[in-house]
Amino acid sequence: MKGIEIKKVTKRYREVTALDNVSISFELGKIYGLLGRNGAGKSTLINIVSNRIFADSGEILIDGIPAKENMAVHDKLFCMSETDLYDKDLKVIEHFKWTKRFYADFELEKALALSEKYKLDTNKRFRALSKGYQSIFKLIIALSLAAPYVIFDEPVLGLDANHRELFYSLLLKEFESGERTFIIATHLIEEVSNIIEEVVLIDKGKVLLKDSVENLLENGYGVSGAKAAVESFCKGKNVIGFEELGGLKIAYIIGKKAALPKDGSLQISAINLQKLFVKMTGEEF
Repeated sequence: MKGIEIKKVTKRYREVTALDNVSISFELGKIYGLLGRNGAGKSTLINIVSNRIFADSGEILIDGIPAKENMAVHDKLFCMSETDLYDKDLKVIEHFKWTKRFYADFELEKALALSEKYKLDTNKRFRALSKGYQSIFKLIIALSLAAPYVIFDEPVLGLDANHRELFYSLLLKEFESGERTFIIATHLIEEVSNIIEEVVLIDKGKVLLKDSVENLLENGYGVSGAKAAVESFCKGKNVIGFEELGGLKIAYIIGKKAALPKDGSLQISAINLQKLFVKMTGEEF
């Protein structure tokens, strides 16, 4: 199979189960949003997939090849990490040259062109870069690699609105240029909702859902009105949460939209991804 397969992966840290028997796959040729609160298990999963830590049980396959400590998958996957793993005393240009040594598909000329676009001074040392420009530096490395699977862990941390928009534009351009998979782990759900095709939601070490954005938005909705009328409408439906204000109540539902009462006492509304996930996980992101 072409893609990343995660099979029955469990990871514990003493008394904490970071991942609990997780099985999921990421197909080649899609943009995924890997979503969840802090501590949900996203970074642990990313670190296991990218061979930075090892699972207690289970396995990872990349294009059908076991990934654990296997150089055969080295050039297939790259992970841009939220954690700073770079030598702080090296200049940006030196980091680019070292990356070229480790990854045959790293395009140095593209990295330099993107540095100009972002106005990144390649003669600055990593430690001299602001938090935003450290993120930009890591983004440029990830975007300059022709690996078929690229993971972005909180990619726009510290970036202003213009730089974030530039990243999303460049990412779509890269995606359109060839069959590749991008996985974006982020808290900025609404920002990525227009570019991701599928969503994986993790909470408390388990996968709550994997579905297309189109399907989620089509089947998720809100119903508002008087408390008693809303509660009556919700019977037998998959309600993921409520909100109340005085005598009014809003119910958030996943499923086929049912006909509203003809008396006009209830109103139906769309639900965005942010609201959907807040209600599914029970807490604001």
